[in-house]
Amino acid sequence: MATPAQPCGPFALGTFADGGGAPFPGLVADGRVLDLRDHPALGRPATTRDLLERWDEVLPVLHDLAARPDGTRRPVEELRTLAPVEPRQLLQSGANYRQHVIDLAIAHRPAEDTRPVEQARAEIGAMMDRRAAEDQPYVFIGLPSSITGPYDDVLLPHWCTKPDWELELAAVIGAPAHRVTPQEALAHVAAYTIANDLTARELVFRRDMPEIGTDWLRCKNAPGFTPLGPYLVPAAFVENPADLRVTLKLNGETMQDESTADMLFDVARMVSYASQTTRLLPGDVVLTGSPAGNGMHWGRFLADGDVMDGAITGLGAQRTRCVRESA
Repeated sequence: MATPAQPCGPFALGTFADGGGAPFPGLVADGRVLDLRDHPALGRPATTRDLLERWDEVLPVLHDLAARPDGTRRPVEELRTLAPVEPRQLLQSGANYRQHVIDLAIAHRPAEDTRPVEQARAEIGAMMDRRAAEDQPYVFIGLPSSITGPYDDVLLPHWCTKPDWELELAAVIGAPAHRVTPQEALAHVAAYTIANDLTARELVFRRDMPEIGTDWLRCKNAPGFTPLGPYLVPAAFVENPADLRVTLKLNGETMQDESTADMLFDVARMVSYASQTTRLLPGDVVLTGSPAGNGMHWGRFLADGDVMDGAITGLGAQRTRCVRESA
């Protein structure tokens, strides 16, 4: 594996393994990894979630460790990079990028809609603007068991005929959040990372029970359908989560290339909205939706041997290869 793209800031956190050894939390600085398990000032953490449980307390210690040259540090390319955190809760978002929603609406227009495309796009865009001003985010529950590492192969299930990509900014919770306001929400975000929220596009809607609507369990939660990472980049190092470039390339060809500025609901509103119902816990991951450029837009879905390269400004990059499951 090539040396991963470096995250912004003086350090990031990740979960690593040496060969077949046990996973461990590591501090990544200048392309080298420091094993954090034996540091008493950090409480000898076994996982990155242990650090997130005490985020405000350990953050100054992590800064100090990153600045000191002592300790055994391994080149990151010598280790296996795993998903950076194991959340107890995975929350996903739909229809949160203005251009993406417009593209989907145009793609699924009923035959009786005879408006010129530009008129339809303008009217749908105006509707999205009203939604951002007056309505609420659309959030649903994912399964943590769908999470895999940022460089692991993605297994395409034999029953999935239209596997699609959705590269997304993910917020990782530090301090627990319950019924927080948008103004309070970002204080509960410890870090950001990258997620690819893969979707079996043909299974989003139940054809046998159309009145029920979407089937998020079946279309999004196969094992490995959420490549996550490579790193947890502390929120303090991300100057503006509403101004990051989200880019996905398929076999070297750019498919998604959009700014998080196109979000209808920003990170603060997403976290606040989710917290009105659930108690967000340290290590929980909140996906913020996918920008335009999915396979549905291009009329091209994932196939055996495809390679996806996903990157978000300052958060590093992930690379995953698709492997079709035998029937």
